Formats: sequence, structure tokens, C-alpha cells
Amino acid sequence: MDEIKLIDEKGIRLDGRKSDEVREIKMEIGVIKRATGSAYIEWGKNKVLAAAYGPRDIHPKHLKDPTRAVLRCKYSMAPFSVDDRKRPGPDRRSSEISKVITEALSSVVLLEQYPDTGIDVFIEILQADAGTRCVGLTAASLALADAGIPMKDLVAACAGGKVNGKLVVDLMKDEDNFGECDLPMAIVPRKKEVVLLQMDGILSRDEFNELYEMVMNGALKVYELQKEVLMKKYQ
Repeated sequence: MDEIKLIDEKGIRLDGRKSDEVREIKMEIGVIKRATGSAYIEWGKNKVLAAAYGPRDIHPKHLKDPTRAVLRCKYSMAPFSVDDRKRPGPDRRSSEISKVITEALSSVVLLEQYPDTGIDVFIEILQADAGTRCVGLTAASLALADAGIPMKDLVAACAGGKVNGKLVVDLMKDEDNFGECDLPMAIVPRKKEVVLLQMDGILSRDEFNELYEMVMNGALKVYELQKEVLMKKYQ
């Protein structure tokens, strides 16, 4: 790991970014006409599609909740999304990411306005290059907003990590594979409330606090892009 140089003495990374810079991001909404709402994001080399359906009748019927809608998010990776072909179908990682995305979005969607119904969000990773749970969550939030489903706020996500002993924002694939730490985070931007925070690796207390602020700023930049693409729809 020490022999792999991912960042130089001037703090410039392999793709030319500085430590606090996110990759280039392109967002689009309304890309799937049969969905209630949809979004497509290209984030670095990541390509992610999200579609929201509902509120609608929920199946099976026993899942109905008379006090609120049931939000279900399904994250999946296309077999061709990675260099080594992924085995089709759900796996443990996809199930875990689906769960944390559902929990993050449930904190902002006004589910109590649609009792006895279901809202389904499907997130498909078409091409993966690290940080797919952050991209997927960001796309899912946009798809729900495009569907006109009431929310307290959008959810914006970003990740950070430690590479060759230096803290960086928005890890690319090589940094994710060979770095020392990965810290994905999602926030409700207006209140800066954290709704997803995971860490793989080891950081000191001071490093964590510094990286937390860096990732928070990265997520706020993503939030501005989300607002921009939504505003274009109504101009």
C-alpha cells in the first residue's frame, strides 16, 4: 500500500484534483417517462439511474400502515457496472445499502401524508467508480423530488477518506481500493443533520473531525447542484 502513490507532495491526486475537490457531477431529472419521478447522475465515472413510483397501492397487503406510507428503496448494480462482471441478483452488500438509503430518505419524506400506500425507489448502478451509495442516495432524493412527493428537504451525500496519510474528499476507485479509510456521509442540508454516516478504516479523533467538515462541505456542494437541476424544471 505504501508503494502506491495516490497523491503527490503538492496535494494533487491522480485525477488532478485537490484534496477538497469533488469530481465533476452532471444531473438530470425526468429521464424515465413511465416513472412518477426519475433522475440520472454522472459523478466522475459513476453512472446511476433512480426511479420513484407512487404513492400507490402496496403489495403484499399486510405491509400496509394506516398511519403512513411505506418507503422501499432497492439498490442494485448492473452485472456490467464493474470490471469483473458482477453476479446478477441481490447480495448482502446491496441489501445493506438498500436499508441505509431507505432509512436516510425516510427521515425527510412526509410519509404520514399517504397512509396505506407504498412509495418505491429503484436505484440502478450502470457504471461504478467508488462512492456508489452516495451517488445512489443523491439520485434517489432527486427522483422523489421529481415525483412531487413532499419532503422536508433533499438528502445530499458525499464521501471522504484518507489517502497516503492525507485527508481527501470524494474518493475515486483507486483511492477507495488502496486508501486507508472511507467515510460516506449523507445530510439534510438545511439543518446539516446527518442521516447516514459509515466508516471503513481508522482515523484519529482530530482526523475524523477534520474529515467530517470536509465531507460536509462536499455534500453541500452536491446539494447546490440538486437544487439547480430541480429549479430548471420549473423555469
